[in-house]
Amino acid sequence: MEKASESDFIMNFVEIILTEKLKDADPALDVLGSDRKVLQVACQDFTNYLKYHWDLIGKEANNCELVEKMENFFKENPVEFETYLAIWIGIWLKKWKERVKLLIGNQSANKWNKVSNTLANAEPLWKKLDHKQEIMEVIVTTLIKNGEICGTEILSENLLKLELGEKVNQVMLNEKEQILTVLNNTLRKARDMAQSRGPLIFVKIDKGYYNAVN
Repeated sequence: MEKASESDFIMNFVEIILTEKLKDADPALDVLGSDRKVLQVACQDFTNYLKYHWDLIGKEANNCELVEKMENFFKENPVEFETYLAIWIGIWLKKWKERVKLLIGNQSANKWNKVSNTLANAEPLWKKLDHKQEIMEVIVTTLIKNGEICGTEILSENLLKLELGEKVNQVMLNEKEQILTVLNNTLRKARDMAQSRGPLIFVKIDKGYYNAVN
């Protein structure tokens, strides 16, 4: 319960400070309504970015340290913090527009179905995989180190699941060497992905939603 409450506190704190910055950067965004997903992903990404920047990834007490560092930064250097945040949001929004693509109706259905099937194949292995969070943090680090700051949590989870899904008949979760191979393959794909251009996150929505938003 304590761990969950720390995580909730961090996300609430980050959400408060990012909401206004996102509105300032793009007034068209309804971050508390139809575009709430943008805010949620931005919060995850900013948290991961700070953990990486402050060398907190992989540490047991990283949530406590992160809150303390953020509060100190905010109190001691409010102007610098505001500038830092505004610059980060500007870079992140540019990445969001490059990396996220909405799929309307049956658009790209074949590609979507193939990926969905691979992810579904991975679920049994994913549920049994130990130390998921630690493994994902390693992948998140690789993404950020290679310049990818948008969708880091989503991409790391899906990259790992895709690797598990593709090797579903070969992976034995009790074999450390095989898990290490899965991780190394995922890290290689993460580096390649970070250096690629174009959409990486595809959001499938129906035409009714699209018409309502527009």
